[in-house]
Amino acid sequence: MARLVRHDRNRPYKIEQTEVTRFPIWVCACGLSDNKPFCDGSHKRTNDEAPDALYLYDDEGRAKVEPEYL
Repeated sequence: MARLVRHDRNRPYKIEQTEVTRFPIWVCACGLSDNKPFCDGSHKRTNDEAPDALYLYDDEGRAKVEPEYL
């Protein structure tokens, strides 16, 4: 079954350095990373999105979802 999951953030979450990690960890919040749960920079593809729009992404690019499908 296909599912549509909306991600409202187009940048990663930063988890600060801890006693367990020697450096900060960046966790994907856009849903596009190929290295989940870690950020791989894929969120850069979302920089020019309209804030009130919904987009679908695939290997070919993205498509804006029109309101009649929401």
